[in-house]
Amino acid sequence: MVEEPWLQLLQVSAAPTVYELALSAVESGQSLTHIIQQALVSERIDYDSVYQGRSEWRLLVPFDHSQEPARCLVSGTGLTHKASADNRSAMHDKSAAQITDSMRMYQMGIEGGRPAPGHIGVQPEWFYKGSGTILRAHGEPLDVPRYARDGGEEPEIAAAYLISESGVPHRIGFATANEFSDHVMEKQNYLYLAPSKLRTCSIGPELSVGDFPFDDLPGEVSIYRSGATLWSKQIRSGENNMCHSLANLEHHHFKYAQHRRPGDAHIHFFGASAFSFGEGLALEDGDLMQVSFPALGRPLRNPLRHEASPEMLISVRAL
Repeated sequence: MVEEPWLQLLQVSAAPTVYELALSAVESGQSLTHIIQQALVSERIDYDSVYQGRSEWRLLVPFDHSQEPARCLVSGTGLTHKASADNRSAMHDKSAAQITDSMRMYQMGIEGGRPAPGHIGVQPEWFYKGSGTILRAHGEPLDVPRYARDGGEEPEIAAAYLISESGVPHRIGFATANEFSDHVMEKQNYLYLAPSKLRTCSIGPELSVGDFPFDDLPGEVSIYRSGATLWSKQIRSGENNMCHSLANLEHHHFKYAQHRRPGDAHIHFFGASAFSFGEGLALEDGDLMQVSFPALGRPLRNPLRHEASPEMLISVRAL
């Protein structure tokens, strides 16, 4: 548990992983905050040395499935922020007089994404990123694979969920996130959105649990090259800055029975309000991406790494 400038440890027997800590809260009917408080021990370590990578301790992804990465579904919701819709629309706009499908989708959210309590609103755009094997922690590189056209940051907030044995989704908390995708591939044709999202992504370094207010969350996204700031921009997320309510986004994710399989973990991204590609910046190998939402703890930092070897043909063998 973060107690700046310290990390306070929890009993391993009580919490070998965050997944099992959350499962204990679900099964006992107690709040996750209460379970955490009960598991705390007096030992603590210096957070800064761990955060900077100078310690024998290291930060992992703050939430995933503890035993089976394939049972962690990583997904997201796009076109929730006006700036994102503008950037997406600009990628595919062929005539200033015509509204793009991207902007139509955003407008649908404006008109029907905030239903009255107890009602169902319009469904948002949804995309699949992969299983828990694609998640990366603070400090770990995000990879541009050999077949990719590009790799670019998408500064977002993600939520972590656990499905109870009775099939009820439980929100564990929120984390700073870099959804990371291939905008050059997407720009070729908007139907390439799906494969452009099949990339590594990062969340962390912290997970904010309990009664966390998801209303207005200011932040900043920055790109550093060779230690110098290459690009930086103020961003805002949270319900007040989105065209959908959190409840509507969660309903449309978990309305599918296959998304309510008991024991599964979910990481779901809620969209970005700005990214460097939208302002003409192409990232290079070694560039450091930083996403900061102060309300969610310390900034998330990940270097970009290009796979150096050429693309190889994948052949399938008949049995």
